[in-house]
Amino acid sequence: MANMVTGTIRRGPIMASLLIAAFVALLSQTVLNVALPVMMKDLDVSENTIQWLSNGYMLVNGVLVPISAFFINRFTTRRLFLIASSLFAIGTIVCAVSPGFEVLLAGRLIQAAGAGILMPLMTIVILTIFPVAERGKAMGTMGIAMIFAPAIGPTLSGWVVEHYDWRVLFYIVLPLALFAVAFGAYSMRNVIQTSRPKLDIIGVILSTLGFGGLLYGFSDAGKAGWGDATVVTCLVVGGISLLLFVIKSLMTEKPLLEIKVFKYPMFSLTTVINAIVTMAMFSGMILLPIFLQNVRHFTPLESGLLLLPGAILMGIMSPITGMIFDKIGARWLAVIGLIITSITTYEFSHLAIDSSYNHMMLVYTARMFGMSLLMMPIQTAGLNQLPRRLNAHGSAMSQTLRNVSGAMGTALLVTVMSNKAASRATELVVAGGFDPTDPKNEKLMSPIVDASTIYGINQAFVVATWMTVAALVLAFFIKKATPAEETPAVTPAGEVAPAKR
Repeated sequence: MANMVTGTIRRGPIMASLLIAAFVALLSQTVLNVALPVMMKDLDVSENTIQWLSNGYMLVNGVLVPISAFFINRFTTRRLFLIASSLFAIGTIVCAVSPGFEVLLAGRLIQAAGAGILMPLMTIVILTIFPVAERGKAMGTMGIAMIFAPAIGPTLSGWVVEHYDWRVLFYIVLPLALFAVAFGAYSMRNVIQTSRPKLDIIGVILSTLGFGGLLYGFSDAGKAGWGDATVVTCLVVGGISLLLFVIKSLMTEKPLLEIKVFKYPMFSLTTVINAIVTMAMFSGMILLPIFLQNVRHFTPLESGLLLLPGAILMGIMSPITGMIFDKIGARWLAVIGLIITSITTYEFSHLAIDSSYNHMMLVYTARMFGMSLLMMPIQTAGLNQLPRRLNAHGSAMSQTLRNVSGAMGTALLVTVMSNKAASRATELVVAGGFDPTDPKNEKLMSPIVDASTIYGINQAFVVATWMTVAALVLAFFIKKATPAEETPAVTPAGEVAPAKR
């Protein structure tokens, strides 16, 4: 195995290049969500077709993350960063100049390929250049991009589509993407050990079918229903492929993704908590906009602005939380954060037709404050227990399971909302004693639909509340962990020395 590059490593420019690239990648991931209805009309495609701009991005990104451990071990840090950020910039250019849907989709898939490599790479570089005692602050700084970019995306998108052509979204992202490449070419350094691992082709196929099938199946289940043939097929194929992938990984000396990371108890515990919290977090991101736009009839921009203060607070708190984590560890941060998150999630289970805009903004902002206390500390606490040689595998595993749990949480909560709303509507129609299919009763159905939707959303928030309570119980078992192997020593000047073995 080649030695890590030594010498004076200026951590500031490296962190800056990672944050810029991650911010742009995450911004692009969410910036189209609000714009999809407008794009559907402009490009003259169906709703199922336009959804591939989001689903395709998610699938490519989700499939590449498990393979990222191989890329990180195979290529130098600088080369891999430039390849990933350049792919993203090229994809953005293709999207900006696309004449039709096919070219636009191709651009989105190229973007996703770059982002799927960038995100795990960022975590590994931080774990490598910072000693354990300083990782909390560094990961908290990384959280600024991971939290703020997805939150500002819908607000920016809502403003743009109300005033300009949707292609302006890509022209806004493009200079940032090009700057990320240029700045990275100047500041990125090789800091990760490289080797020449053999690519496990069968592992790649099983991983792609497994994680890709689950991601698509869960994502489509929320819209098409759990009984849909495509959903069932994807989940069955994904589940079987993932089982075979795990078996093969355990039997292979150097697998594509090291399953043995789960033998480290704090990594396993924090990964489970992170998955539960991710599922619960999506309740606010998915259900609240449905209430605001479908029931209260706020514009996409107004909906985005309601969510923005919480995102700003979460971004501000992320590095502060990281510094606190370095002092006291993750347990009490996670416990306090989950208590706040549980209370505010429960508060959202009492939405009503006259719930005020300011009250919802206040509760959502408080909820994001709770999330800011636990997201990055929990992830860092788990990764801190892994030996350096497993950092890439641990980061890829954690990111992959977050992607899958996010899709699963969305599907579960949307299903709960839909089923509860449908049963409530039936009860109200029966109680009213009229025919809902009669056009004359259209005015009577409107308040019933609103009341049923609110009931369904509230019941979904109840489920999300129990998720956060389960995570809260688990958080009491978090302990401070140190790597099983010594990490590279970092001198005050930033010099990185090879790890002791």
